[in-house]
Amino acid sequence: MVVDMDVEELLIMGDSDLIIRQAQGEWKTRNIKLIPYMQHVEDLSKRFKSVEFMYIPRFHNEFVDALATLAVMLPYLGNVHIDSLDIQIREKHGYCNAVEIETDFQPWYHDIKRFLKTKEYPKQTSGDQKRTIRRLANNFFLSGDVLYKRTPDLNLLRCVDAQEARKIINEVHSGVCGPHMNGYVLVKKILRRVIIR
Repeated sequence: MVVDMDVEELLIMGDSDLIIRQAQGEWKTRNIKLIPYMQHVEDLSKRFKSVEFMYIPRFHNEFVDALATLAVMLPYLGNVHIDSLDIQIREKHGYCNAVEIETDFQPWYHDIKRFLKTKEYPKQTSGDQKRTIRRLANNFFLSGDVLYKRTPDLNLLRCVDAQEARKIINEVHSGVCGPHMNGYVLVKKILRRVIIR
């Protein structure tokens, strides 16, 4: 794209220290699969008067990382006009605004679990509400006292309450469950372990 725009001086910023150092020529690329890509970068670099590669640590790059995650999640059909994004920066993280308080100290899946266990409905439940609970219960599986949700590809996701969900998110985010990764991969890792409301 920048070649087509006749850009002469280019600054490329990335959050992978390894790739930036390889592109700068400080480190060699040893992975056979990556060598053609590095050769392509070298060939493209010759088309500019100057090209500079700059490493930016991920914790200084949260906003760009979030946009990259969003770009990966949305399909681009090509030759389609995409309106510009209006982005508001809030003082609080988005997940703080999405936390829901569980009423009556019961987890969100309480009625489904009780129905699967005893075939009982909550008191004062209408016919439509009973039908909804039955329909929802078809997608869940009870093993002992642990409730799982079936996914379309027949995987089982363990259901957790808000307190356990916070614990799991903190563990994954702090690196207890492996290395820290970008937001999209982190979400997939959490969803593999649990389903939360």
